[in-house]
Amino acid sequence: MAYSSSLSDQEWEIIKPLLPKKKRTCPPKWSKRQIWDGIFYQLKNGCNWSDLPKDLPPYSTVYWHYKNWKKEGVFETVMCELHKQLREKVKKSTWTRLIIIDSQAVKNTCNAGVESRGFCGYKLTNGIKRHLAVDSLGFPIFTYCTKASISDIFFFCGE
Repeated sequence: MAYSSSLSDQEWEIIKPLLPKKKRTCPPKWSKRQIWDGIFYQLKNGCNWSDLPKDLPPYSTVYWHYKNWKKEGVFETVMCELHKQLREKVKKSTWTRLIIIDSQAVKNTCNAGVESRGFCGYKLTNGIKRHLAVDSLGFPIFTYCTKASISDIFFFCGE
């Protein structure tokens, strides 16, 4: 069954060659595309890994691949390649010349530890700050989380 988070054939053809090729002793039960669909389903819906639909691979398989691909840098490779292709498509240079940086202070849940929280005097928020840098097309360059008490000037200038 196809979900709104599932990859189209065209999207899969872009991602497929970027995935690591490993020797297998036996044929895999689930295709890499099905595993990617499981990862995207979880990311889009924000559900627990164990709540993946039964027609997708088991959550333990999907999470195992997600964890390993994250450690191997597969997601960064895919994101860089998609960024490069997008910039070529709109006839921009490969290198970004303009980066827009901003942050947002958000409240933590009551379960968050004291070490991850801070108080932002500007927004009067007790929680964390999400920092985001995007290029002129809105494509993310990096994201980072800090305590809300960290000043934006300190974070970006290192003062």
